[in-house]
Amino acid sequence: MTAPILRDLPSLRAVTRDWHMAGETVGVVPTMGALHDGHLSLVAAAKKACDRVIVTIFVNPKQFNNPDDLKNYPRTEEDDARKLERFKVDALWVPDGDQMYPDGFATTVSVAGLTDVMDGAYRPGHFDGVATVVTKLFTQTAATDAFFGQKDFQQLLVVRRMAADLDLPITVHGCPTIRDIDGLALSSRNLLLSDRARTLAPRLFEELEGIAEGLKAGHPFATLQDQAKDRLLKTGFTEIDYIDLRAQSDLTLVTDTTQPARLFAAAYLAGVRLIDNIAV
Repeated sequence: MTAPILRDLPSLRAVTRDWHMAGETVGVVPTMGALHDGHLSLVAAAKKACDRVIVTIFVNPKQFNNPDDLKNYPRTEEDDARKLERFKVDALWVPDGDQMYPDGFATTVSVAGLTDVMDGAYRPGHFDGVATVVTKLFTQTAATDAFFGQKDFQQLLVVRRMAADLDLPITVHGCPTIRDIDGLALSSRNLLLSDRARTLAPRLFEELEGIAEGLKAGHPFATLQDQAKDRLLKTGFTEIDYIDLRAQSDLTLVTDTTQPARLFAAAYLAGVRLIDNIAV
């Protein structure tokens, strides 16, 4: 079944109004398209949990701090719609830029604290763009549940904080990272990797796993961190933004795993920025 593709707000609200009047739960899966099995796992989770499911596809210009990154981001709407057919989702919400940010748009949603570190520090304005567009998507779809992947764990925490602070009547679910057979976390950006870079990309995940094993063995994080960075650069990664060990609850830096923590990494390979994280 091909889901209707909705491109204007009155059409979307006409559909969701009927669902809510019927007392149905509505799940939303926000995406920027170029769908892969990670996205599809979120759709499957939404289908399992909710009566109705909306998948949104919008390449949000406000969360790109690099114009070239925005220009090169994969756009594959027809292929995305085809991939979603087997899930029998109820609607695709595919607004254009003018629908989301009309002339005179002047509001920004900003989440303090969680956005000061890692991607927030290296991509100024990124999480303001994320929080703004997700707030709009939540209110546009009137969803009761939203589904995000843990690969973007910092984003997940930011969205949860935003929804809680603004009293939005929605439950934000975090779903497991989906990986390729060699361990690489699935990402739309993987489409931009050359064949050779694709063979090297799983090293980022391997180094995080190695650090986790070193921590279990009692080795100091700073030493493991330096060694991992050195190996990645020798492998062919050109720049490492961070390899951090942070508290899972609030992303404060930690040096051990006496509390629930996660290892986070962001690094460039052949001009493509890859991110990953694992629980430790």
